[in-house]
Amino acid sequence: MNQSEILIIGSNGQLGKALQAKYPDARAVDSDGLDITDKQAVDAFDWSGTKIVINAAAYTSVDGAETPEGRLSAWRVNAEAVGNLTHPVWRNNIRLVHISTDYVFDGTQEEHNESEDLSPLSVYGASKAAGDLLASQVDSHYILRTSWVIGKGKNFVQTMLGLGEKGINPSVVSDQIGRLTFTSELVKAIDHLLTTKAPFGTYNVTNSGDSASWADITREIFKIAGYENSVTDTSTEEYYRGKEGVAPRPLQSTLSLDKIGSTGFISTDWKTGLKNYIEEEK
Repeated sequence: MNQSEILIIGSNGQLGKALQAKYPDARAVDSDGLDITDKQAVDAFDWSGTKIVINAAAYTSVDGAETPEGRLSAWRVNAEAVGNLTHPVWRNNIRLVHISTDYVFDGTQEEHNESEDLSPLSVYGASKAAGDLLASQVDSHYILRTSWVIGKGKNFVQTMLGLGEKGINPSVVSDQIGRLTFTSELVKAIDHLLTTKAPFGTYNVTNSGDSASWADITREIFKIAGYENSVTDTSTEEYYRGKEGVAPRPLQSTLSLDKIGSTGFISTDWKTGLKNYIEEEK
C-alpha cells in the first residue's frame, strides 16, 4: 500500500492526528484544505493519484447537536458531506474508509452487531446514521463503527486524570456500559482492513475486554495513575437532572467484535490500552 495514495480528511481531529502518525506520507487535509460540506469544492478537488480516502471528519458534540445551530452543523458534516464525497470516490474507483459510532443504536441491546437495525436516539446519532447509509452506497467501502474514542487532546480520560490530580472525588455515570476505543486501536484496525484487503462492509471496532461503566473506567484510571480518589456511582438520569439541551444517550454501547475478529484482527484489551495511554501522557 503506497501511503502517497491515501487521503486523510479531518486531519486535525484525534483520529486524524493518529492516522498522520501512521501514514506520514499520506495527503492530509482539514476543513481549510478541503471543505467537504461544499459540494463544488469536493467536485473541484484534485483526486488524481488517490486510491484510498479515510474520512475522519465529524461533528461530534452530542449535546451541541441538539441546539438549532448544532443541528445544522451535525447534518451538514456527518451526512451531507458524506454524500458529497461519494460521487468523486465512486467516479475515481477510490476505496472509502468512514468512521461511525454506537450512537446509531438506541442502546437497548446488550451487545450490538453489524446487522442491527439503525435506531438513533439523538440528532448526532441520526446524522451519523444517515452518513453510514450514504457511505454504504459506495461499493468499495469500510465503515468502522466504534465507541468511546480516546486520543490526543481533550477527552474523558484526560478529564478524570485532571480531577484525580486535584484530589476531587467525582460522581460518574454507572448505567452506561461499553468499552473504550483508543485511536491507536482504530488506526490498527483501518490498516488491517486495508492491507489484508478484507471484504468490504461495516465492521465494529473497539478495544476488547469486559464491558464497563464510565464509573468503573474512572476507578481503573485512578488505579493506574496511582490516585486514591473515590468514585460515586450515579445514573444518567440523576447526572443530567435539571440540565437543559442534553441529548439522550444509549445505555448499552458494547459492540460485538466477532466480525473483524474473523478477518484475523486481534483487539487489544481496553485496560491494556488505558495503561499504555496513561503512561504515555504522564
